[in-house]
Amino acid sequence: MFHYTTIATLLALMFYFYTSVQVARARMLYGVKAPAISGHPDFERVFRVQANTLEWLPIFLPSLWLFAYYLSDAFAAAAGAVWIIGRILYMLGYAEAPEKRGLGFAVQMVATAFLWGGSVYGVVHQMLGA
Repeated sequence: MFHYTTIATLLALMFYFYTSVQVARARMLYGVKAPAISGHPDFERVFRVQANTLEWLPIFLPSLWLFAYYLSDAFAAAAGAVWIIGRILYMLGYAEAPEKRGLGFAVQMVATAFLWGGSVYGVVHQMLGA
C-alpha cells in the first residue's frame, strides 16, 4: 500500500482546489467575468498560480506515483511535500509581485525532477533485473 503517497496526492489536489477557489473569488473581487482571463493585474496573478499549478500536475502526479511504485512510498511522499511547499511559496511570492515567484517555482521544479529522475531509474533498474 502507498499510504504516504496517497496523502501527498490528496494534499496536492487540495492545494489545487484552493487555487481554483481563489480564482473564483478574484473574479468576483476584480470584476473579471468568465471566460476572460485578463483584467486587473491582481486577478491575473491569482489566475496564473492556478493555471501554472494545473500545468505542472500532469508531470508531478505520474512521477510521484511511479517513484512510489518503483522506489519508495515514503521518499515519494517527502518529495511530494516539498512540491507542495514549493507551490505555496510560488503562490505567496506571486501574490506580492511576479518577480518573487522564482524561489517557489525552483523548489517545485527540483522536486518534480527528482521524482521523474527517480522514476526513470526505478523502471530501468527493475527492467534490467537488478
